Amino acid sequence: MLTAPLRRALAACAAASALAIGTFLVPGPARADDVRLSQQDVLHTLDVDDAWRLTKGKGVTVAVLDSGVDPDHRDLAGSVVTGRDFTAGANPRGVQPVRLHGTYMASLIAGHGHGPGGADGIIGIAPEARVLSVRVILEDEEPGFRTFNSDARYEAVVAKGIRYAVDHGAEVINLSLSKDMPTKDERTAIRYAISKGVVLVAAAGNEGAGKRTAPYSYPAAIPGVISVAAVTSTLRRASFSNRNSSVMVAAPGVDVLGAGPGDEYWVGRGTSQATALVSGVAALIKSRYPRMSPALVAQALASSPDRKGPYNTGTGFGVVNAYRALSVAATLARHRATASGTGVQNPSRAVHAAAADPDPIVVVRRDTGSILLCGAIALGGFAGSGAGVAVLLVLTRRARRRQREEDDALPPAPWPTGLPT
Repeated sequence: MLTAPLRRALAACAAASALAIGTFLVPGPARADDVRLSQQDVLHTLDVDDAWRLTKGKGVTVAVLDSGVDPDHRDLAGSVVTGRDFTAGANPRGVQPVRLHGTYMASLIAGHGHGPGGADGIIGIAPEARVLSVRVILEDEEPGFRTFNSDARYEAVVAKGIRYAVDHGAEVINLSLSKDMPTKDERTAIRYAISKGVVLVAAAGNEGAGKRTAPYSYPAAIPGVISVAAVTSTLRRASFSNRNSSVMVAAPGVDVLGAGPGDEYWVGRGTSQATALVSGVAALIKSRYPRMSPALVAQALASSPDRKGPYNTGTGFGVVNAYRALSVAATLARHRATASGTGVQNPSRAVHAAAADPDPIVVVRRDTGSILLCGAIALGGFAGSGAGVAVLLVLTRRARRRQREEDDALPPAPWPTGLPT
């Protein structure tokens, strides 16, 4: 087999206003015929072998909003559709995108391997799913990285990428990226995606080292988005993984192998990898239950961990189990979590738009007569209770006075005689 040296390392740090890619890549050699063997611990942790007896993600499109995906990598060939590049103009003319981080994430979601029976290379959690690549970030080694993170033209790229993915058939959107603050456009785009039945999965962030509560990362912390933390091989929270109340579930995020552009392979750690793995499980659920709402998909994921325990801000409800998630989804598929009928707010519309609805608010008519009657009865009851207490006090005082008078009327007791000397 061809060898693919890991020649470069990608940092996951950015300025406060920049998009953080949310992964750490570690240089080192990896051969294609060793990759599948090295994946076994991760695949076993997620119980994908049992899940694959039910589905491998056929018919589902997962949008990877990232730095771009190499459609020619042998483990992804034929499964990738290259969508719009919302970073266009940031790099100098003629510079080709690196597409490292995006290829890596896409392979964890939908890699199908290569060689006889697809037995070599990276196998993703949903190997029969399709990938829609939408470029919304630059990697820090690209010459336009600084321009991209400082130019106002690119402030809404994530929101635009979400809408683009929804309008181009994505059922799941993977967001292995993070930033310090959300925007109104992102919140609106996420509301739009959810209203269309699209599941959004995002990285909880990698700023958790040494902190009891890490800063919130966005879009993971926006309501409706499945926020994913990273765990080690022992299923403990990875030291770098953010710890806050937005975390819903966790997945392996340490020493995870993935594909890189040019038939390379990478090993790394981060909540990005954990997010991609959970996106793959979400794709399995949507493949088997395509009409399942995002809320029910999230419930299936949160109900799937083998190790049951109380919720905690480090790993949420626990480490996702693909087979158990599908089993829970089978039960949830008989229900729906979306209200319907007259007066229901359309989730794709801005919340304040409801104020413009022509339907008046119905106020229950108040029966003044009944209110007065009940009030009078209540006052009468209070007055009666007070009178009873007063009578009881008077009778008690009279009884005590009579007892004292009787005691005073008794003759004095005789003095005892015959006392001993």
